[in-house]
Amino acid sequence: MLKLLKYLSICLISSCLLFACHGSVLTELKRPPLKIPSGYFVGEYPAIIAQQKGFFKAQGVDVEITHRRYIRLEAANFSAGKYDGVICSLGSFIILSATNPDIQGVMVVNESTGADVVVAQSEIKTVADLKGKKLGANLGGFSEVFVTEMLKKANFTSDDVNLVKLEASEIPQRLKNNVIQAGHTWEPHLSEAMKSGGHILFTSKQTPGLILDLIVFRKEIIRDRPEDVRAFVRGWLQAVNYWKANVQEGNAIISKVLKIPSNTISLEGVNLTNLAENQNFFESSNPNSVYKTAKIYADFFIRTGSVTRIPELKNLFNSSFLNHLP
Repeated sequence: MLKLLKYLSICLISSCLLFACHGSVLTELKRPPLKIPSGYFVGEYPAIIAQQKGFFKAQGVDVEITHRRYIRLEAANFSAGKYDGVICSLGSFIILSATNPDIQGVMVVNESTGADVVVAQSEIKTVADLKGKKLGANLGGFSEVFVTEMLKKANFTSDDVNLVKLEASEIPQRLKNNVIQAGHTWEPHLSEAMKSGGHILFTSKQTPGLILDLIVFRKEIIRDRPEDVRAFVRGWLQAVNYWKANVQEGNAIISKVLKIPSNTISLEGVNLTNLAENQNFFESSNPNSVYKTAKIYADFFIRTGSVTRIPELKNLFNSSFLNHLP
């Protein structure tokens, strides 16, 4: 009897251990993918390459990328908890943080060095010609800051033009229909506007360091799934290096997924930031650090009444996932 009890005890313990191990494996396998929306801007396309080439999975994380043209709506869905992370401009991130203090930017994914443009009708030859005209921009975000900087360089203010709230994707048609005379946009919408007779009036090359995009996660994701966030960063950076080394193949992958002509895909004017550049952006002593640029946006949004309060800027960023990467 004693031997039987001992045998049964051993079987029970073994079963529990096996179940625990099996349960652990199931938990690992059932870990949900990181859900990220992505827009139609070339600086966000490394997500496509990382997913299609299997870089995210190779780093140990499953990522679900949702492609959306109206990314502003997706920012609202991110706030509602529909997504785990979102790729957004620094200015949009600052706006978002006013109502979502529990979010953090973990990596600068690109810097616009000419890709953001103000495209205008043929009769608008200079910024000065915009006086009294209608200028399209996504008001209340980085777009408004960008066009304000453009006007400032011509000794104008936003009072000298009629600002019209528009998404970048709406600019070509509104120009064509003469709803506006100029507007802020980027590829592939820029090519569409140029086909209708538009021309480039101003670019982000004239505002160095102003327009940055970041990947932002909700704090519960950062807290509960730090290794997944780190794996996302690794996979993204791997995709950046791959695309730079294999431009034509990278373009073909993106073209197939988004169903857009490959000749509209260009990295001209966009710096896909690597690890070293990221670490530099998060160095507070750097004159172009993300903290200093964030303050420019924060001050602008407070001054214009877009937001009434901004969380402590240093708490909005978490560069720890850039450390100890190969």
